[in-house]
Amino acid sequence: MAAGLGTRMRSSVPKHLHPLLGRRVVDWVIAAARDADADPLVVVTSPDARDAFSTEKVAVQEKPLGTGDAVRAAREALAGFDGDVLVLNGDVPGLTPALLRDLLETHRRERASATVLSFEPADSRAYGRIVRDGDGRLARIVEAGDASDDERGLTEVNSGIYVFRAASLWPVLERLEPHNAQGELYVTDSLGFLVRDGEPVSVHIADDPFEVEGINTRVELAAAASGLRDRINERHMLAGVTIVDPATTWIEPDVEIAQDVTVHPFVYLRGATRIGSGAEIHPHTVAVDAEIGTGAVVGPFCYLRPGTVLGADSKAGTFVEMKNSRIGPEAKVPHLSYIGDADVGDGTNVGAGAITANFPHKPGRPKGRTTIGKNVRTGVQNAFVAPVEVGDGAWTAAGSVITKDVPPDALAVARARQENKEGYAARHRND
Repeated sequence: MAAGLGTRMRSSVPKHLHPLLGRRVVDWVIAAARDADADPLVVVTSPDARDAFSTEKVAVQEKPLGTGDAVRAAREALAGFDGDVLVLNGDVPGLTPALLRDLLETHRRERASATVLSFEPADSRAYGRIVRDGDGRLARIVEAGDASDDERGLTEVNSGIYVFRAASLWPVLERLEPHNAQGELYVTDSLGFLVRDGEPVSVHIADDPFEVEGINTRVELAAAASGLRDRINERHMLAGVTIVDPATTWIEPDVEIAQDVTVHPFVYLRGATRIGSGAEIHPHTVAVDAEIGTGAVVGPFCYLRPGTVLGADSKAGTFVEMKNSRIGPEAKVPHLSYIGDADVGDGTNVGAGAITANFPHKPGRPKGRTTIGKNVRTGVQNAFVAPVEVGDGAWTAAGSVITKDVPPDALAVARARQENKEGYAARHRND
């Protein structure tokens, strides 16, 4: 269910679509459902947000008439489905496939018509309380404002996540009635109908409250990001990655890191970045959809943009930015350089202050590409105006702007000859 606006986010963007560690909030829920083998998967959304989902089956809740109406909006999309229907909130990014599988296992073991996912938060004041019967099944859910003193003392609360038999769900949804002037329908009432009809309604309790707590404010969004960061970092560390300071290291969920990589503080690894064994990522490095080879050294203060490929034992050093470039094995770009739309050969050393000027010479044409061969030595403060090629083993002199191809093993000098004017400074010092 992802049709709510999330007004407490104080944003023009629905809360389900806010970015969260490389995904939108709702995408974390979708990923958990898919990994738990939910099929078909239907996203219930508002009319304004229907185009935000291109790979999922979408059902539109035309008006925000409550959770019961949101679930009812999915009925047509699930026509002919007679299995178990998971009802998930789109603002619960900590949800895991393992928890969903456990929920389903309880539901089926208990032969229940419906099962509620509950948890015990640190602060239960705002949540509906779970009241169980003598057999441990659901007797009722009491909203916080309606709870008695004894019921407010209960610590087990409703997460708003459920699983229903399809054959039981749709008839009870038709019996829902509005509770307020806005005409809102609540899915929790459907559970009450099932209990009163004598149908078994079970409860499964989540061990970790983080897995089921929703997001309503940007404060909670930040807390969710921290929890997801810790979960991802733990997974990598247990797989053999050294993360020096997990609290300052942010790794998005699709990043792949091999064993024996070392990640230093204040690193952000994004997108589909891949890092080979033995590489070392120094502080204040950002890598987005980059490939970092075995034994490569990156940073500090390095920015690897999409399309960057670093070969084995290569280096992208301090204050280096790269984009859409391939750096060969053992090649080095040590410091203060921008390398974009370029190929740098094996064993080449790029001097400080290098820039590949890749802007097209004429409007509408693609950006040019710079090719620097193997074992090249470039001088400091070189600019390479693409398209241009520097042959294997060539050198370029300091301060040169390279606009023509350089043959292999040549020295390219592209600068004005120095001229010294004797006594000039002394004559003009007092001007």
